[in-house]
This record gives sequence, structure tokens and C-alpha cells, in this order.
Amino acid sequence: MKIESLSIKNFRGIKNAELIFNGHTVIVGDNNVGKSTIIEAIDLVLGPERLSRYPVIDEHDFYAGDYIGPAENSIIIEIEALIVDLNEEQLRHFRNHLEWWDIEDKDLIDSPPVSVTDDENVKPALRVCFKGGYDKEEDDFYGNTFFCSPISDELELQKFGTRDKRLCGFIYLRTIRTGSRALSLDKGSLLDIILKLKEIRPQMWEDVLCQLRQLTVADNPELGISEILESIQSATREIVPVEWAENPKLQVSEMTRSHLRKILTVFIGTGAKNSKGEEYSAPFQHQGAGTINALVLTLLSMIAELKQNVIFAMEEPEIAIPPYTQKRIISSIIQKSAQAIFTSHSPYILEEFPPEQILVIKRESDGNLRGTSANPPVKQKFYREEFRKRLCEGLLARRVLIAEGRTEYDSFPACAKKLNLLKPDKYRNFDTLGIAVINAETDSSIAKFGEYFRNLGKEVFAVFDQQTKEDLEKIESCVDHCYEAPEKGFENVIINGISTKILKKYALNLVKLGDWPTHIRPEPDDSMTGDEIKPLMLKFLKGRKGSGDAAELLFRCKRKEMPDFIVTTIKDINRKIK
Repeated sequence: MKIESLSIKNFRGIKNAELIFNGHTVIVGDNNVGKSTIIEAIDLVLGPERLSRYPVIDEHDFYAGDYIGPAENSIIIEIEALIVDLNEEQLRHFRNHLEWWDIEDKDLIDSPPVSVTDDENVKPALRVCFKGGYDKEEDDFYGNTFFCSPISDELELQKFGTRDKRLCGFIYLRTIRTGSRALSLDKGSLLDIILKLKEIRPQMWEDVLCQLRQLTVADNPELGISEILESIQSATREIVPVEWAENPKLQVSEMTRSHLRKILTVFIGTGAKNSKGEEYSAPFQHQGAGTINALVLTLLSMIAELKQNVIFAMEEPEIAIPPYTQKRIISSIIQKSAQAIFTSHSPYILEEFPPEQILVIKRESDGNLRGTSANPPVKQKFYREEFRKRLCEGLLARRVLIAEGRTEYDSFPACAKKLNLLKPDKYRNFDTLGIAVINAETDSSIAKFGEYFRNLGKEVFAVFDQQTKEDLEKIESCVDHCYEAPEKGFENVIINGISTKILKKYALNLVKLGDWPTHIRPEPDDSMTGDEIKPLMLKFLKGRKGSGDAAELLFRCKRKEMPDFIVTTIKDINRKIK
């Protein structure tokens, strides 16, 4: 079972959204763009316990806080999820509500003939929805979930209830809330879910309550608390019947099963030993954030293995977890669940998803949100071997600088960083500007990468060598901001623009360290002029692409020693980003 499509109207920061999921999905986008809202919307439709909250929705759940329209009519929050890949049990249970979905056209088929339903690209589907609004007469908010089909003669929808939702197997894990109660016995905690899946019903509550009733706290008269409680009892008896304030005492809980579920928790060894040589244990939520999150994801993996056809949703599972653990746990969850939906800012998590399962979202100023699959304009082999991490960094950034080649890719971030160190009030580094640098490898790829990232809603900058008029026009049509070098070959831009004093000093240092290539002759020496060293350093930089030497050389420069093209380009990028 998996969510195939989701539509959202008037919910929180989203006026309207139509999203298509491609199985396991990681949702990426700027902060406050609507990633969490998407997961919350799914929870409103499919979460078994979500409607038990009161109120189900409130004023802040409506787009821009408007829950009454211009004509005094109630504005309705509408969320609809379409689910496919139902198992046999689900097909039987939901048989009266099934429709047909074309997985190629991504569209519902209206009243198809029997022959059409046998097509490989047509699948049975279940549509369910949440509808909520403001009731003026009751002066309160309402909300409920329904099957979208069939519609009765009275134009009413049948309710989609808690039992139906449990059969769908949706679990939404909020990192902070889930982590704080993961190993408690509170209803809905991860431990509680695992016990239910294993059909374990520990009959322990009555025994525990009996033991706790015998345990009183601070009843030693020397402590003074019992004396105060007796004074309270005496004062109370002056205004109420005697039996109303009988024998006040402190105990460790409210003595109900519900309260015990909330307060019982698992203790975990800390690795430290006390003065008696005994290992000290602490509540699991007092462990480090990374340990708690790893624990949550491990329990999540256990639930997936037990429940099988389950849909998981979780926000930012990478918090406080090292990269190798992120990758291992996410991979495990993906393998064991029917569908996993994450939001993330981690390139390590994005690397675990093929690009068609990375959903990049962007919200326009009118509240309309669109999601675009992150299929890059490169061959799969190149994506796997070379481009994967760089693509992920670009997808997570607000802006992208496409560099024609490796030398530009290394040089511009280094110069931006150095200029920021020299004049922080005038220049910002690329990290601060929210820019990810992408190496296009060749000038012929700049336009296609520019078009790709701009379609994903990124602001696109591009820096490149001199182009023909035709190629320049093509690039200009695909990116937002172009920077064309004054000559062909970026190594030439560096050599002809940098201070000859810096060039000579760098070359002589390479010789001193024994790092000057033996095939480039003559070897630089102190008797050479800067102009004599230029052609030697040009050969050196061209032969050492990807080694970082160009970036290191430029980083040694002061502002006036850098090539003007690089400085003016970085200056203009800073000017364009407010």
C-alpha cells in the first residue's frame, strides 16, 4: 500500500497543491516552504489517532488564518489522498470504495469497462479525504475523514473511520515527540505499537497498582511534610464534611492505568559507574539526541518488519545522527516498508533515493505549492558515479552556481571565502548566500543544468568561458544570471589576471616542497621574472585540474591581487542576493 497522489487546499501555508509520489519519497525545499505541512496533511487523512485531538483543527490551520470567506461562508480545508498497491485484505475490506487509477497517465478512469481494468497500467485505488471548517452556529471548528467514493443519492460521503485507517498502516513520527516517549508504555508510543503487533498484552497493571498503594512518600515526621498535610486536613475540615479530607499523603502516581502508561519508562545504562561500583542507568530520553534518534529509527525498522504493508512518514531523521548511521537506517526502513516518506536537509539521506523519488517543492507567493521530481539531465551511470552528491547539494540549496569546469568549481568558492575574510561587510561566502556550486564538466552542459535547476525553483547563476553568440544566447535563456569570462580557458583567466608576484611565490614554494612536476621544464627559480613563470604555471594548472591548486593559489591573494573577472563576478552575485 502506498500513497500515489495528494491534494491539499487551504491548509496552513498551502492554498493549493497537487502532488504525485513515486513510491518511497524524500521531500526537499527551503525552510518554511511546506514540507511539514504535507506530512501533517497526510496524518489528518490517514492517522488513526489524529481525529481524537480536540479541536481537530483551529484558526491557525487555515491558509492565512482565513476560515470565513467574503460571503460569510465557511472556508473548507480539503485534503485528499489516493492510495494504490492494496493487499488482498485491504482489497476485500475496501471493495465498495475502490476506483481505477492509470499509473502511466496519473489519472482516475471514470466508470471503466471490465476490459480496461485488466490493463497492466491500471490499478485499483482508494481515495480518502479530510474535510474541515468553521461552524458559525456552534462557534467551533469541525473535521472528519471520508471515503471519496461512492457518493450516496443524498450527496453524502461515508465516513473513513479509525478501524479503516489502522488497516492502512500509516505511522507519522514527529522526531521530538516520538523520541521523548518512544520507550514508554503510553498509548501510541513505539514500544506500545510493537507490543500490539506482537500481540503481547502485559497484565501487570493491577499488581503494580497494589504495590504502589503500599508505598508512601515523605511520611517521616522529621521531614515536616506530614505535619503540613495534617494542617491542611484540619483547615479543610472546618468547611467540608470530615470524610472529604481524610488522611492526605504523598504517593508516586495518580494510581490509574492511564497515568502509569505515561510515567513508566525504560532506563538505559550510561556506561558510568557510581561510587559503589554499580553501573548508573538513566531514562532513555536523557540519552544524547543522536542516541535517541537512532533508537527511534531502530524501533521504526522493527515495526516495519512486523507490520509489513506499512506507510511511514518522518521529518528530518538525520538530526544528531552521523552520516553512516543515517544511510544505514534509512536504507533498512526503505527495504522493510511499503512506502517511506521523509523530509530532509541531509545530502546523505538524499543519496539513498533515486532522483525520481526526490520531490522538490516550491511555494509561490499566492500559496500555490508545486512539487517536481528531481530527475537530472544526465545518464544514470554518470549520476551514480559522479553527480549524485553534487546534485543533492544543489537540491538542498536555495541557489545554484553552475561552473563550466573543475577549475571554476574550485576557484569561485575559495575566492568568495577569502573576500569574506578580507571584507566581511562587503562580501559574503557562498554558504551564507545559500549557493551550491555545480560542476557542469563542459560548457555544452551549462544550459541543460540551468534549465533543470530553474524548473525546480532555484535561482541559477552560471560562470563560463567565452562562447559563440549562439551558445551564449542559449545559456542566457536557461539561467537567471550569466557571467562570461573575457577569454577562452579559465586557467588563462587566472594566469593573466592574478598578481605575478603571487604566481612566482607560489611556483617557487612548489619547487621547495618538491611538488613541481618533473615534466614541466624549465623548473621555476628565483632569477625568473613573473612573465617567464606565467607559461609554466599555466601548464601546471591545466595539468592539475581537480587537485585544488587553482583554489589554493587564489586563496593566497589579497583583493587587488585576484583576477578582476572573479572579483567582479562575486561582487555582482552579492549585489543580486539581498
